Amino acid sequence: MKHLIIGDLHGKDIWQEVDISSYDKIVFVGDYVDHWTLPDRFIYQNLQNVIELKRQNFEKVELLLGNHDVQYLHYPHYLCSGFRTNMQRSLSLLFGENRDFFKVAYQQGNYIISHAGITNKWYKDFKDLRLIQQIADEQGTVADLVNKAENTSQRWILHQAGSSRGGEGQGGITWADRKELIADMLDGYHQIVGHTVIPKPEFVQQTGRSATFIDVLDTMTYFHEIEI
Repeated sequence: MKHLIIGDLHGKDIWQEVDISSYDKIVFVGDYVDHWTLPDRFIYQNLQNVIELKRQNFEKVELLLGNHDVQYLHYPHYLCSGFRTNMQRSLSLLFGENRDFFKVAYQQGNYIISHAGITNKWYKDFKDLRLIQQIADEQGTVADLVNKAENTSQRWILHQAGSSRGGEGQGGITWADRKELIADMLDGYHQIVGHTVIPKPEFVQQTGRSATFIDVLDTMTYFHEIEI
């Protein structure tokens, strides 16, 4: 399947240049909102347009959540930098009304796409949670498990900041820093992530695992193409 993965938008509408008919899957890695200079109205309309793209192409388009999105979806929890108090009510309502359109991970084979990535240490801690253990007893992929967890009371582990981002321990799937991920990439999987701003796309490979970082839309127009 021909995939196109779109990095952190933060209100930018550059994704509209994509010809979606050329791909089997379009995956957005999250962080649709919060920008230092773009006006509120522009950010809100852009998110509406992304959601409408999903609505019209439900099976083809995947919308993943980033840390800047969950702070509105689950307000007042998981707040981070860039939070716009004056947009909270409208964004929380927009995310909430379209909650079923969003996931935290997409997986095809041993490729996992998420906002920030999964480390071995974090995934072990994640599976050790009692409520998560119950979900893990069901058959499914890594993405199935974390997506189910997003709808439980223990979703907090998905959205915790690690020590590299001012928190404690390992960063969750919407918060892991590039340095954290490179040091402990989930064994047996190839991951594609955004979250950490970098000047150009970066591919890091180790034995039996890899990570591709694509949060570059602040400096260049780049959408990651891959056959999976």
